This record gives sequence, C-alpha cells and structure tokens, in this order.
Amino acid sequence: MADEPAPEILDRLLGPMDQTPFLAAAGLVLDEVTMDKLVGHIDLGPEHHQPFGIVHGGVYATAVETIASIAAGLSAVDDGLTVVGVHNSTHFTASMTEGRVDVVATPVVRGRTQQLWNVDITRASDGRLVATGQLRLQNVAPRG
Repeated sequence: MADEPAPEILDRLLGPMDQTPFLAAAGLVLDEVTMDKLVGHIDLGPEHHQPFGIVHGGVYATAVETIASIAAGLSAVDDGLTVVGVHNSTHFTASMTEGRVDVVATPVVRGRTQQLWNVDITRASDGRLVATGQLRLQNVAPRG
C-alpha cells in the first residue's frame, strides 16, 4: 500500500469522499491528500451558527478531529491498523459568521502506538488564524 497514492488509499478506506455523510454534514471538503499533509476547506454560513450568530466552536473542533483522523488513518493503514482519537484540543482565535476557511493537518509524531497531528484553520480571504488544534490518536487493530 505504501506505493499507492494517498487519494486512492483514502477512497478505498472511506469510499468516495463526496459520499461520506459526516464530511458532507460538517461541510468539510478535502482538497489535497498526501501522506504528510491533508488540506481541506469549509464554506461557512448560517447552518454553522450558534444561537448568537457566529460559527459554533464545535465546527472547528469537528474539523480538527475529522481531518487529523483521516490523516492518521492513512499513516496507520500499512500496518493493518485504524485510529481512534483520544484527545482533541482546539483553540478558537477569531470569530466568523460566513466565508471559506482552509483546514490544514500536519503530523507532529507518527509513532507505533500513538500519533499527534496539528491542524490550523485559517480564513481563506486573508490567512488569519481562526482556530488551531491538536489531535492525539491511538493506533488500534480494527474491530470486526
């Protein structure tokens, strides 16, 4: 599998990305998939708002958890493993009401039993950091 390009591994693991219900509900679209970086975006709007009219922090925490989990899963698949998140730390640095954000995941540590990934979420229009997070994951044997 190591010779197989990351997008093909991803399609085989998750199915076509446009048919993954959770990604569709979150609005997360993957734009670039490599073994060392995942890049995506979310077009934010009223469907992402909390009661006070700004984007809910859970949207950003979801983006951190989702994109880092996919990235870590790609790293673990050669060993026949899957991953589960064990700690998500997401910091909110700027509020938004609408517009595109870019979501970029990069590895900090890809160990035998655990992985740690950084995720930055920036406003596409000016590059301002909107949220940043880290996701720690455990590499585990798949159930079933």
